[in-house]
Amino acid sequence: MPVPQVQAQAVPTIKEFYFDEDGAARPLRVVEGGDEAAMQQLARLMERRQRNHELATAQLGHLALASGRTDTGHSLYQQALAATSPRSTARQTIHWNYGWDLLRQGETDAALGQWYGAVDGRLTSPSWLPPTLAMALWRLDRRDEAVAWFAAAVRTHPDRWPSIANFPALLPGWRDDERATLADVHAAWAADPPAWP
Repeated sequence: MPVPQVQAQAVPTIKEFYFDEDGAARPLRVVEGGDEAAMQQLARLMERRQRNHELATAQLGHLALASGRTDTGHSLYQQALAATSPRSTARQTIHWNYGWDLLRQGETDAALGQWYGAVDGRLTSPSWLPPTLAMALWRLDRRDEAVAWFAAAVRTHPDRWPSIANFPALLPGWRDDERATLADVHAAWAADPPAWP
């Protein structure tokens, strides 16, 4: 079940600051590990609709995508989202994780849609949003938008973001290629920092 690609995926309107920590933005770990025993345990939680069954279903989707079972992974993620209530923390966590998995499958536009789902309708301004969207938008060749989002990260934490040397500590879950993309955004920002608003 391929994820539909939407051209020029909408992103939220940029706010001035993004100070909020987001408890929903965390890796799926209902069961530790990714071996066959872990997958069987997750499948039991999902089938019996036990506590956290939606997150267990999403973790199975994550493991399926990581192992190359693309259709199964997308189907499980969609099933997990369908089992959650709108604006629930579980749904936001699933959107956030699905976004990362889509990005790492090369489906950057679809990843933006999931990250938008993770913040849609919420009053918070999560700190993960500006650098994440900056990196994804740069990959989509939406360079001006990417720089504007990176500028929001710098406005929020001017002590953290002006140096790419901080990226490994600030973005420990990111892969090297993702941090390298953000370094490209950083260079464009440093060359011509946009004014606010």
